[in-house]
Order: sequence, then structure tokens, then C-alpha cells
Amino acid sequence: MTPIMGYTLKVWQDRIQENTTALFALLQQHVNSFLPGDNAWIYLATPEQLKAQIDEIIPRYQQCPDNLPLFGIPFAVKDNIDVAGWPTTAACQAFEYIADGDATAVARLKAAGAIVVGKTNLDQFATGLVGTRSPFGAVRNSFNGDYVSGGSSSGSAIVVAKGLVPFALGTDTAGSGRVPASFNNIVGLKPTKGWLSRRGVVPACQLNDTLSVFALTVEDAFLVASLAGGFDNNDAYSRINPASTPAILPEHPVLAIPENPDFCGDKLAAAAWLNALAELKTVGATLQPIDFSPFAQLSKQLYQSAWVAERTTVVGDILNCPEYMEPVVHQIISGGKNYSAVEAFKAEYLRAELARKIHNILIQVDALVVPTSPTIRTIDEIEQEPILYNAELGTYTNFTNLADLSALALPAPFRADGLPAGITLIAPAWHDRALASFGIRWQRHLALPLGAINHPFNQQARATLPDSDQHVRVAVVGAHLRGMPLNDQLVDRNAVFIEATQTATHYRLYALANTHPAKPGLVRVVEGAAIDIELWDIPLARFGEFVAEIPFPLGIGSLELIDGRWVKGFICEPDGLKEATDITEFGGWRNWLTSLGSKNV
Repeated sequence: MTPIMGYTLKVWQDRIQENTTALFALLQQHVNSFLPGDNAWIYLATPEQLKAQIDEIIPRYQQCPDNLPLFGIPFAVKDNIDVAGWPTTAACQAFEYIADGDATAVARLKAAGAIVVGKTNLDQFATGLVGTRSPFGAVRNSFNGDYVSGGSSSGSAIVVAKGLVPFALGTDTAGSGRVPASFNNIVGLKPTKGWLSRRGVVPACQLNDTLSVFALTVEDAFLVASLAGGFDNNDAYSRINPASTPAILPEHPVLAIPENPDFCGDKLAAAAWLNALAELKTVGATLQPIDFSPFAQLSKQLYQSAWVAERTTVVGDILNCPEYMEPVVHQIISGGKNYSAVEAFKAEYLRAELARKIHNILIQVDALVVPTSPTIRTIDEIEQEPILYNAELGTYTNFTNLADLSALALPAPFRADGLPAGITLIAPAWHDRALASFGIRWQRHLALPLGAINHPFNQQARATLPDSDQHVRVAVVGAHLRGMPLNDQLVDRNAVFIEATQTATHYRLYALANTHPAKPGLVRVVEGAAIDIELWDIPLARFGEFVAEIPFPLGIGSLELIDGRWVKGFICEPDGLKEATDITEFGGWRNWLTSLGSKNV
């Protein structure tokens, strides 16, 4: 069997389906193909551990394949995340323990059929953005080994970029799930805090941690996050999605950008950023420069204030044994002892003040876009200036969790020296799906090769996001159409336009009498016609408000579309048709208004 290297979830699924009974042989051969001594890995699954996972999912797959959407697909886990029966080190041998159970996110991915094949290297205790602060060795960039891989989730990013697994779990407190993605031409999804449970994760800063997902495509990253995420009552910081945010970004989004971005003197990074901005305009975005100072000020708080003390609470007694710790990590974390409780409260007050300023900026746009990192450094440079240069890399990442934002790191036009560059989309909490919708468009537009393996991006494949249980798809037929008088009732509730289509051919359309503004009525009949409609996705939490405003004789029911789909949509009570005019022959409300010369077209 030929090993599978550098492929997406769909290609893995197709390969596994060729012979599901040979899954163990396929995965064992795949793991055996990994280069010996590759320090992106700290631990690899034994044959027994692989077989145990496979034996558990085979009967469930035979009973109901649809319940295991990731059946047999290998993935990697950052070694500060627990896998049952495996060692967890957080890249510190003195800290090592054998995990009693799977982290919640790992358990959910296993339940979906995925197979853990290894645990990956990281900056010790997830403290760093460089990937060099590990006793297991510096993880090198997948494009040029002289450069850093980015951290702290260095190993997870590298094994995805090299095509060893289609996705991997990392963590992200200050940018650890985004900077490595940028440096290695892959996708890094930093979810809203609380979406993915942190139970079974060695914390860096519990108030500002989240798991993250690395993948070759946005579609794969979001699917994995959707399967791994969800409320966990055993995680004190887990949250329930309020179902109040938009499903997608608009076709022509307004994106904020830093007014005077800092690239630390890196002209190649600055040029790559300008190329990215030009491409954003090409895909229909309007760019709006903003004052970035609140973001920059908040970024500095994570390592230059009492927030450092959160890291100190995790390490415990090992901090008293500096010989067990990477020297720079020990220096940073021990600094937390220098802060008092008074200073901690003051730090929180400042964080809240800056976060409010940031949110007031972001509500005026659809999202913020930034360079994921202002520059990239060689491993030698990091050794010379380990703290200063590391801090530079967090310029556009450190503030995100402190301000409770969602983020998606995306590949972008390469630098002139052949190294990857990246951009990050940022929005308020729970906008993850909306960011992913634009990320899919962006990745399809650029069509960059995947990761570091030079596999072409498949523009023929139709990338989609999984169905959302946080939104209701509603068909509108008249006054709620785009440009019509009541469209604001949708827009004001974060509803977004999805597509224009038609009903099935079992409907008749009427112009209702004595309504203001003028409204149509749609009625299902045995013999009718296809009627023009629009589909909108409205957040579930706002759907009841919307329905409450609908006057008699209209209501919401189930509507059949021309392609056989069923959605919620406007229907009309028969009593409302007594003085109505049948306008079915016009095929839609706009057409009828046009025939009248109406301004509401």
C-alpha cells in the first residue's frame, strides 16, 4: 500500500473506503513511514495503541457509518493535551504523567472515528511563539530549516504542513495556533474561548486558553472544530453558543485593517501584506483602516503585566527546580511571582477597558484582518534575542483571547524569499462560522499549494461548511427581499443572504389587499408554478423575534424548493386571500412590482 501524504479529509476518507478491513495495516504503514528522529513528534502510537483505537470503532462503523464522519482518519495531538493511557509532558520530562482519560476534545474526535497517531512537540508549558523552547529540540520550519516553525504548537503545525496527518490539535493563548500556521502555509483555527472544552488540557492561562485546530483547508479545520466542540459541564470555562451571530460574512465584507502596521523592519513581510490586501480587494472586500493602538496596548498586557502570574499557577513546585525547565520559559513563568493580587485586579480592569474599546471598533465592520505575524526569525536570531523577538511575533495575536475574539489564520501570498506569509481574520466571539465562510472563499481564490508538500489546491471540489444548528434558513418572497421595505427586519437580527432560488412548482402567489407596505401571500396548491424567492440564514436566538413581527394572514411554515429541499418560509392563511390578486403568472414579487412601475423593485 502506498502511504497517504499531504491529503485532505476527503482524500483520506476515499482511501480508507477502498478497504475498511485493512485500516490497521494502512495506518501502521503510514506511521512507520514517518522519518526517524523527527522532533515534531514527542510520542508515537504503538501498534497496540493503534489497534485498540481501531477495534473500538469498527463495530460502531459497521452498525452506522454515518455516525463516524472521521472514520479511520489519523490526527496528532499537542503534548499538553491528554490522550488516555499516553504520557503528557507539556515538553517537560519532570512534569510527565500518564493520562487517566482523554481530553474532552480528543474523546469527541475519537467518537467521530478519528485515530490519534502521535503527540507533538511544543514550546515548554505552551510558553512561546517560536517552537524552539523545548528539551526535545527546536522544531524547524517546513520550508526552510534555518527558520523557526512558530510555536507553541510547533509540532502540530509541522506534521500537518508536511502532510503526515490531515489535521492536528494545538492550543492557543497568545497566538500558538496561528503563528505556526502562518509560518508553514496551513490553516489555523483559533476558536471562540469555551467552544472547545479545555478539560484534559494542561493550562497555560486558564482564563485565556483555547484548543486550536490545524488543517490544510478551512473546510477541514471547521469540520474538526465542530466535531470536537460543544458545551462541557465538566469544564468551568465552557460556554454555550448564544446562536445570535451571522452564519457567513457578506459577499462584499467591510474589513478593518491596522492603519500603520508594524513589520519590525521586515520589508519582505510588508510587501507580502500589501499583496494580500490587493487580493482581498479582488475578492470583494472593502478595507477600512483603523486606529490599532487599543489592540497593541492589550497585546502587551499578556506578558508585561500580572497576567503572567496565571502561568505561574500551573507549573507549581517544578518552578523551584530550574534545572528541569527550559531557561527562557523558567525566566518568564517565574516572573509571575513578582505581582500582587492588587496588580492582578488592576490588570483585569485595564483588560476590560481595552476590550470594550476593541469591541466598539469591531461592531462597525464585518471583521478585522491583520498580518498573522509582523516578521519571521531564524533559529539563530531567536537564540540571540529569545524574549524580544518572540514578543514581536505576538504583535497581531496576543490581544485576541484577552478581548474574547474568534480568529482564523489563513495562508496568503508568499514572501519574495519563498517563505510563507499569512493573514488572520478576527471577529467577536462566536463569529467562527462567519470567518470560515470567508476563509473558504479566500483559499479558493488564491489556490495556493497545500502546506509544504506542494500538492495543488483542488478548485474543482466544492468546499462547504457543515449544516448549522445555530441558524434557521428562511425563504422570503416579498417585502423582506433585498432592497424591500422590511428587509431590515432580517439584517438587524444578523440574518445573511444565502442565495436566490425558486419554490417547487406547487405554489401560487397573491398580492394581498390592504397591507402596508404591500405584501404577497404564498399558497401551496396541487397545480402551480415556481416562484422566485431568497434564502436567508437567521440566528436561532433571533428567529422568535422575527416571527413575532409577522402579521396576519402571514406566518412561517415549511416550504419546498425547486431542487427538493425543504426550508422554513412565508405562507399565507386562506382567509387572507379573499380580496387578493393572483399574480402567479409573474413568477415573483419583483416582477409584479416592475409591471406596476413600483419603486419597491
